[in-house]
Amino acid sequence: MIKAVIFDLNGIFLQSEKLSDRFERDFKILSSIFLPKLKIIMEKVRQPGASPAFSYWKEVFKEWNIELKEKDFWDYWFLAEKQSDRMIEYAKILKSRGIKIFILSNNFKERATFYNHYPWMHEVVDRAYFSWQTGFVKPDIRAWQLILDENNLRGDECIYFDDQEKNIESARNIGIKSFLFTNENELEKIINSELK
Repeated sequence: MIKAVIFDLNGIFLQSEKLSDRFERDFKILSSIFLPKLKIIMEKVRQPGASPAFSYWKEVFKEWNIELKEKDFWDYWFLAEKQSDRMIEYAKILKSRGIKIFILSNNFKERATFYNHYPWMHEVVDRAYFSWQTGFVKPDIRAWQLILDENNLRGDECIYFDDQEKNIESARNIGIKSFLFTNENELEKIINSELK
């Protein structure tokens, strides 16, 4: 019997154009240059005890000769993300049926703090597990195991959705029914079928 649905956050509840594509268009920084820097920074800031995220970006912007203040950069990044009202409404339906809703996200403090302004993060989500708090970055199996352990759940009692195949594979390795997110229609069909 399914007791919980675990969702990745970005790409499912929050959708946006890739930051690398936006930087290429708006600042003329090629994706081939942007993405390696993004990867290095994200590997650091997604961990507990990281320095403020902008301290890493500040050095990169200096190298690229871009003048962006911290607030302007976070606004540029975070405000471009649009919430999926359909996903929020569907999560409310699941919750009303007694299904627990968890978020599992590789994310950093400043971004996770920004997400607190969304009312649905408090009304719909039972708990959000962010890597900067837990220390477990997907696809580390311990990220899912923590949710199971803390909520007295077995893998076969959960469904998981992510937009990255490597994370789907890891969740399956501990017995969680896991699916690649393609769109809201498909997600609803899969969950409704699993709940029958």
